[in-house]
Amino acid sequence: MCSDNDCQHQHSVAQPQPTAPKASLFEDLSIVSPAVSPSSSIPSTPLGVPVHETELSSKQRATLPSQLPVVQCMARARIPTTTGQEIFLHLYSNNVDNKEHLAIVFGESIRSKTLFKRREGETQSDRMTRGAYVGRLRPGRTVADRDEVSGEEIKFDSEGNILYQLSKEDEATLVRIHSECYTGETAWSARCDCGEQFDEAGRLMGKEGRGCVVYLRQEGRGIGLGEKLKAYNLQDLGADTVQANLLLRHPADARSFSLATAILLDLGLTDIKLLTNNPDKIVAVEGKDRLVKVVERVPMVPLAWKNGGEEGIKSKEVDGYLRTKIERMGHLLQKPINI
Repeated sequence: MCSDNDCQHQHSVAQPQPTAPKASLFEDLSIVSPAVSPSSSIPSTPLGVPVHETELSSKQRATLPSQLPVVQCMARARIPTTTGQEIFLHLYSNNVDNKEHLAIVFGESIRSKTLFKRREGETQSDRMTRGAYVGRLRPGRTVADRDEVSGEEIKFDSEGNILYQLSKEDEATLVRIHSECYTGETAWSARCDCGEQFDEAGRLMGKEGRGCVVYLRQEGRGIGLGEKLKAYNLQDLGADTVQANLLLRHPADARSFSLATAILLDLGLTDIKLLTNNPDKIVAVEGKDRLVKVVERVPMVPLAWKNGGEEGIKSKEVDGYLRTKIERMGHLLQKPINI
């Protein structure tokens, strides 16, 4: 027989103690999707990052699909926002997945070709209902193709396609290609800066009075919300964001941006200023045939890195997230010394 103290001691020795995850679990994992440098059309940015065409980016462009997805804008509506800005929300269908992707447009003059195309047998009321109208809707309005108050009217070719009349100010439009992030945009997550980037893109476009956020339903860099939550658990066990995806048998970045290219072409946005730090995205959005041209890269600098860090997201998780983007995925950011 043993005393209570002796028994407690023996039991505590016999029980295995939890151990920290071994670093070797997450070492030597290669990145499935290597980072590339952007094309020669992008000038150097205010961050001083030299941007030039490389053999790697040329090879990356050659692997892009030759045929873009077929997209159609199903509906469009004016949205007054809490900041006082007005946007036009465009809902898109496509032939490659069953998701509804979006284009958030600042400026009424950016118009969808597939939405505005005249359809056989439709009425002016039909056109206004789906959002294919010029100017503003108001009670009593009966004509979609002409705003009787402003005098603005849209023109069509012989096949019913809308004709664009762009000014020099419209030649390069501010664009953000944004992938859905439920945790960062809705659940107040400080694991990433996705929500912050989304808000900042809207602020910049509202200030400019023109722009487009293409909102793709590609949660978790394309792996879906369920797998993303598993990746979060792996990160808490010691993996970085790239390693977590690879351990789940996914690429480091499984997204495709060909849908964004097709949506931009539908909106007539062929020369753009792209809000991004991701060089892969620049090449991917331009596409294999460069039907869209990124004439300028506008950096997305974390707010916590500006103005002495008075604003923005502050957490060890977001620090690690940004570090991995820079060190493992080649994002064009200059990290502060304290990261």
